[in-house]
Amino acid sequence: MALKEERFDGGSTGIAWRRLGEGPPLLLINGYAATKDDWDPTFLAGLAEKSQVICPDNRGVGDSARSVQEITIASMATDLVSLLDDLKVGEVDVAGWSMGGFIAQKLVTWIPDRIKSLTLLSTDSGGTRAHLRSPEAEAALTDKSGTPEEQADRLIDLLFPAGFAAQVKATAGEIVAASRARLDPEVLAEQEAAMAGWYGPSVPPIDQVSELAQKGLPVLIAHGLDDQVIPARNSRVLSGALEDAWLARFPGGGHAFMAQEPDRLSGLMSLFLAR
Repeated sequence: MALKEERFDGGSTGIAWRRLGEGPPLLLINGYAATKDDWDPTFLAGLAEKSQVICPDNRGVGDSARSVQEITIASMATDLVSLLDDLKVGEVDVAGWSMGGFIAQKLVTWIPDRIKSLTLLSTDSGGTRAHLRSPEAEAALTDKSGTPEEQADRLIDLLFPAGFAAQVKATAGEIVAASRARLDPEVLAEQEAAMAGWYGPSVPPIDQVSELAQKGLPVLIAHGLDDQVIPARNSRVLSGALEDAWLARFPGGGHAFMAQEPDRLSGLMSLFLAR
């Protein structure tokens, strides 16, 4: 049976989204430079078997408007509050990947009464406790030089282990290159600044999330052990702060491990959401 899907170009919020499946709403927040159309289709289909999956474009990428507002972790979280209001979504499960995990943590602390659960994928706690990527990985992640094809090759090498990266280049390299070509370098620079600010000395949202978890907020943490972008040690930091959280670590998984393990990860998340 074909998967039910809707798309919207942003309307009053300026935030574009796609929605797949039927069931309890699940807000799935993407990371740096990624759009609603970049999710692995098998992973999305697995989630949509049990949930109504809402995939927004963050401000300034994909089909979402740029607006005049500065792009920060806080402003991107504010956008999603407006989106949920616009969609008339009350309670919602929230999942965030990479930078999307930063946004998810901020969102949860702002509207805790509307959040049913939190899933953190390939992300970290922020603040001074987080383990940072290597300078080499940082340079590769933010390098905008070369053709879209060259940028895509660098990105794929960063997101996946070598063997799987070769498969992705062969099957989806042109799609990734086309996606890179559509991105605004100025928006990417603002996202990079937003991520850098996430590691500042101020109290990170994870401390507030920890308080919510102690009061019963269910949390799932999942991470690939071969992640070059956000080191897997961060999953231990998160699970230390969130003692009752589910923790799943995927051997051989890169930063975008949902594309390597779409069935196992979507199955795990569906099991968690149905707890």
